[in-house]
Amino acid sequence: MSISGITSIALSGMRAQTTRVGAIASNIANSGTPGYARLNTSLTSIEASRVQAVVSPTASGVDPATELTDLIEAEQSYKANAVVFETGADMWEMLMSIKRE
Repeated sequence: MSISGITSIALSGMRAQTTRVGAIASNIANSGTPGYARLNTSLTSIEASRVQAVVSPTASGVDPATELTDLIEAEQSYKANAVVFETGADMWEMLMSIKRE
């Protein structure tokens, strides 16, 4: 796998987690709204090199503990993808400096 492929996968992972956090924020903001359907985020692999977040309403209500747990998990996943992206960027920088010499 190429460095650009690795950074692309990490970037799609960060985007998916951003979508997930948006759904969590909506759930928390609307937790007291009568008839509100909790949004659930499913992560799927597409094209073997990207992650996609699909948000869909569920029949269940909003549980603040579940939302907080999901938020912590999304934060950790985002951070992991960011580290991979930064490592890929560092590798590109090193390759470019070697090429210049």
